[in-house]
Amino acid sequence: VQLQAFGGGLVQAGGNLRLSCAASGRTFSSSPVAWFRQAPGKERDIVAAINWSASSTYYSNPVKGRFTISRDNAKNTVYLQMNSLKPEDTAVYYCAAGQKRGSGIYYYPNDYDYWGQGTQVTVSS
Repeated sequence: VQLQAFGGGLVQAGGNLRLSCAASGRTFSSSPVAWFRQAPGKERDIVAAINWSASSTYYSNPVKGRFTISRDNAKNTVYLQMNSLKPEDTAVYYCAAGQKRGSGIYYYPNDYDYWGQGTQVTVSS
């Protein structure tokens, strides 16, 4: 599975962006997917996760209530709608897909097997 993340950019605080993660090479409709982010000098942290059927989602505390993860399995794409962006949201955002099966959600980078190249999100104050 090859993942491509896009949709990042420069936005003012309070603005919105929608990231997309498109899969090719193999369907990931049965895979759990997550978005992670990594700011300079910091670890890669989970932002949001979704199970294969979209029946379960997870959000980290810093983004809860502002970000929404969703997926369209027919289009082999997962989205991250980011609203009310803050300067502290500035980071490179990565999408990741796992090979685990079932309806679970996974929270750690080691749980995921395929990674996109990352897309830069910069929020100015």
